[in-house]
Amino acid sequence: MKKITKATYLKWYEDMLFWRKFEDKLAQVYIQQKVRGFLHLYNGQEAILAGALHAMDLKKDRMITAYRNHVQPIGMGVDPKKVMAELYGKGTGTSQGLGGSMHIFSKEHRFYGGHGIVGGQIPLGAGLAFADKYHKRDSVTLTFMGDGAVRQGSLHETLNMAVNWNLPVVFCVENNGYAMGTSVARTSKDTEIWKLGNGYEMPCGPVDAMDPVKVAEALDEAIKRARKGDGPTFLELKTYRYRGHSMSDAQKYRTKDEVAEYQKLDPITKVKNHIKEKKYATDKEIKEIDKRVKDMVAECEKFADESDFPNKNVMYDVVYEQEDYPFLAHKLD
Repeated sequence: MKKITKATYLKWYEDMLFWRKFEDKLAQVYIQQKVRGFLHLYNGQEAILAGALHAMDLKKDRMITAYRNHVQPIGMGVDPKKVMAELYGKGTGTSQGLGGSMHIFSKEHRFYGGHGIVGGQIPLGAGLAFADKYHKRDSVTLTFMGDGAVRQGSLHETLNMAVNWNLPVVFCVENNGYAMGTSVARTSKDTEIWKLGNGYEMPCGPVDAMDPVKVAEALDEAIKRARKGDGPTFLELKTYRYRGHSMSDAQKYRTKDEVAEYQKLDPITKVKNHIKEKKYATDKEIKEIDKRVKDMVAECEKFADESDFPNKNVMYDVVYEQEDYPFLAHKLD
């Protein structure tokens, strides 16, 4: 694994803080109705992405996930201004404003969504890995899903095919405990989700996903295994989300005291404390990072606010390839 250095910790702190503040801003503008539809935030789960990016080769590896998908493309290299513009439904967004919150996508940066169907991305992730193996490309696909998605039959079909075909894919369950609002304990006899891999003789295990170091170590091992041609891995990344499933979630299934206890494990605080303990940065330097993050978020908001909505014709351009399509009664200006 790439060495975890002072520079790593400083990057982790700035990146994770930016992701958190970026989404905090999204929550604010959602209330102002600048972002419409559903909004699923990643607050509390940032160590997963930080550790994953450290283990990946961003020049060739791929990532696919569900609808809690705003900060992952930013980590993969997508301009955060374009991500925020997409959430606003603006023409400058990653999909010209047509995808919105749940469908961020960037082929250029090997981020393949952003999928609104629960578990829909799981077989697609294996498909990306199958294509890499078929074309003899030295790439690995990280396929992320929530704990709720493991109840989908598509997961089991995909695990079976992936291990049978020895695909270069890592299945990552982001277990934040409650799926949409029901605890794992109420949906499964065994709450250790990672054990599902045993049924397919697939390497599997749990990971403390509130610590980016632990995530990086686990994913580094799994990615190396896949790249060598030894097939898939199934990991349960044990994490916690500080906000509701979506902005419309009243969170009646858990107490404020429980959330407060998990906030003591905040991965951003953990990384910041390590930086201070090791004297990697002074208080002044940390404040400079904080200000830089604040300014970056403000820049994203300004870009999204000032961008134009897409022309209505764009909606037809991406649906009807045939210009004289017979069922298209008229074109909009």
